[in-house]
Amino acid sequence: MTMTMTNAVTPPLLRLPQVLALFPVSRSSWYEGVKTGRYPSPVKLGARAVAWRREDLEALLVSLEAADRETMQSLPRRQNLLQ
Repeated sequence: MTMTMTNAVTPPLLRLPQVLALFPVSRSSWYEGVKTGRYPSPVKLGARAVAWRREDLEALLVSLEAADRETMQSLPRRQNLLQ
């Protein structure tokens, strides 16, 4: 499954609800991933507001898709057990 974001539709900065619509994890899991470096760090917009750069999220999507493809290719081929 390929997810892409287009410049015409997606603003350059995405707030957390928009991010979580792209990455199906909980809010706490997302922030834990930010803390550990799995997910990109946000940009501070103000004292209590942050957002994520679209290009950082696009790069994350590409890397996750590449890792998924590598995982699928490294799995052993299963023989048809019904034969």
